[in-house]
Order: sequence, then C-alpha cells, then structure tokens
Amino acid sequence: MTAAAPRPLVVVLGASGYLGTALTRELAVRDIRLRLVSRRPAAVPEGARAAVETVVADLTVPGQLAAAVEGADAVVHLAARISGATSWRGAGADPAVERVNVGLVHDLVRVLRENAVPDRRPAVLFAGTVASVGVPGKVRIDGSEPDDPRSAYPRQKLQAELALKAAGDEGLIRAVSLRMPTIFGPGPQDTAADRGVVVTMIRRALEGRRLELWDKTVRREMIHVTDVARAFAAALDHADALAGRHWPIGTGRSEPLGDMFTAIAAAVADHTGADPVPVVEVPPPGEAEATDLQGMEVDASAFTRITGWQPVADRSAALAALVAEVAVRTAPSRV
Repeated sequence: MTAAAPRPLVVVLGASGYLGTALTRELAVRDIRLRLVSRRPAAVPEGARAAVETVVADLTVPGQLAAAVEGADAVVHLAARISGATSWRGAGADPAVERVNVGLVHDLVRVLRENAVPDRRPAVLFAGTVASVGVPGKVRIDGSEPDDPRSAYPRQKLQAELALKAAGDEGLIRAVSLRMPTIFGPGPQDTAADRGVVVTMIRRALEGRRLELWDKTVRREMIHVTDVARAFAAALDHADALAGRHWPIGTGRSEPLGDMFTAIAAAVADHTGADPVPVVEVPPPGEAEATDLQGMEVDASAFTRITGWQPVADRSAALAALVAEVAVRTAPSRV
C-alpha cells in the first residue's frame, strides 16, 4: 500500500501582523501544514483544519530564517517594516527598515539556494505595493507600467521583488508578487497599532477632529484585508501560472479622496450619533511627494483571468465594522 504524500507546508513570515492575521484565517481551513512565523506569537484560528505550528523568531538573527522556512513548499513573505526612527517617508534613512524590507529577501534567497532540493522549486509570494510604479501618467494601472518608485519604501519593495524575480529566473523558486493599494479592515486582536490612513482618519473623527487632506479630487481605492488574504490564497493555488512577475490587485473602483474621507466621517457619525466631522483641504507640507497627488486605480483583470479571484467585501459594512473596532480599542479604560 502506497503511503499518502505529506501535506504541503506553507510558511507565513510576518504571520502576526495585519495581513498575516487575515491570511492565517484564510489558510487555516485548508488541509495543509501551516507554519506561522513572527516576532510575537501568532493567533491560531479556532477550529483550524490545517496542522498549525507557531514559531516566534527574529528573522534578522542569523539562523532563524533558515529554521523558519526549512522544508517549505511555499513561503508567503509578509514581514515588512514601514516606520523607523522617523516615518515611512524616512525609510531610506533608517538602516533597520531596509534590513527588513530588502535584506530579509536576499537572506531568504540565499537560504533557499543553500538548501535547494533537485526538481523542487518552492513558491515564494511577496507583498508589494502599487506605489512602485511612481507617477505613471494615468490613473488606472494594470501591471504593464514601467516601475519608477519615488520614495524609499516602494523603492525597497521593488528591490525585494527584483531579487525574487532573479531567483525565479535561475530556476530556484516560483516568485510571485502581489501589489496592493490602500488596505483597510480589522487587524490583530492584541494591538491597536496604526494600520494606515483609514484607521488614522477614523481615530481623528472619533476624537471630534476634522479630517484634513491636500487635494479632495485625487482618486484612490481601498481594498479590504480579507479580499487581499483571499488573493494570496488564490496565488498559492496558481503559483506556476503567476510566477515571474508582479500582479496588481484591487477593486477596480477608485473615488476622490474627498468622498472617501466623507464616507469615513459619516461612518463614525453613525456610530457615535454626533454630527460628521468636517473634511477640509489644507496646503501640502514640504515633504509631500509627487505620488501623494497622483490618482490610482487598479485593474486586476489579468490576475482574475488566471485565478478567478474577485473582491467581495462590502465597503460600507466593512467600514462600519472597522469604526466599531477602532472605537472599542481606543476608548479609555475604566477601572
């Protein structure tokens, strides 16, 4: 009698983070081995079908990355550092940020090369950003645009992508990068850390402060974190067909930032019963970049044709749920 093949091992690096937590929930229902690697313990979803292993590690420490990905059939690289001593805008001036965002990818390639098994190419999925295209001269992007990042963080993301692509070209891995616009939605239950502009604006509105922006007409889109997690799961299933390039994913529906901020103010008002806070334009600061005033909308049709993935989250309901979550987490504790 032939022994059953072992279940595939999927390793998620950065599993306790914002996207990592959502992806863990998505993958835990599968009949796989799932190794969750992060700097703090990752939560294991209740009723998980997957055989889940949690590993607490600092991947910048020699040897810990190799142990984390040992035997992996697929690695989902979500570990990233957006802020350092200053902010994401100053990422290029902070060596610790580049060490995580670029250095870890080079380390991963080296580890996989040193432990390569003949006729076995693990899939490596990477979380990129649509900002790597810089200012493409059009609002709607589909992945065919030349890359021209205008700030340190998207430049680091692009450098990491190119390192993975080179490893794929040599036949070492199947490299897939998903590039995302603004992500919103619930995060890890043990942290109220800032999760981008949407949560920042929700907090301001909950405090009764006006929402400020530099240009109400600039178009942006946002995608729910559960839809992004589903996209990564779909990419795992179609890694062979996707390997070798980056794929922008999004809803395909952008709106002026003024409308987006107004929707946030309205959602907070519905939650609190107060009047919506005002949404006002203010002059951009000196550190504003060209990409801050560049509209962006994602055409994910190429990714959808291969994977069948489509975003399904209801924006209004998801925004209301996020407002309720942020309100609870930021409410003053009562003794």
